[in-house]
Amino acid sequence: MNDATQPAIVAMAETHIESFHRALDTVARERKYLAFLEAPPLPATRDFVRGMIEKRNPQFVAVMEDEVVGWCDISRYERPIHAHRGALGMGIIPTYRGRGLGRLLIETTLAEARRQGFVRVELSAHADNARAIALYRKVGFVQEGVERDAICIDGRYCDTITMAIIDKANRDAWRTTM
Repeated sequence: MNDATQPAIVAMAETHIESFHRALDTVARERKYLAFLEAPPLPATRDFVRGMIEKRNPQFVAVMEDEVVGWCDISRYERPIHAHRGALGMGIIPTYRGRGLGRLLIETTLAEARRQGFVRVELSAHADNARAIALYRKVGFVQEGVERDAICIDGRYCDTITMAIIDKANRDAWRTTM
């Protein structure tokens, strides 16, 4: 994905906020992948992105012709006993799926998380999102559990799959700093 016809993977910047908001809204309105059914209001999205940048949380976007077409981020937990871990969120607008973009985004984001010393990155995926679950497994996530009837969209219940990846080198380093 390095040629001019493919999106560039770049760190999230304030200049991406409005485009990110549009991409988030596009995926959310599909009503089958995210915890949102529509994007939060633009000011809330702006606050989220700025907070992620301020906290230096890993956050990358796929950009094509100045438009965000996908994203991946990891929000570090703030409480001291959980500060070694974070939650991953990602999405890709429909016309850019199936091109390997998800793997590039998640690998880039996980590499930054490793550099920042994250020990554990976790996520939950709708159980019927086989494509996402397969991607997470390919990059090393392991299923930890199933939350039965965890979501309800339009009267339809669905389980969620919880998954995590552990960086053992960072775990050992983290242990020596505590």
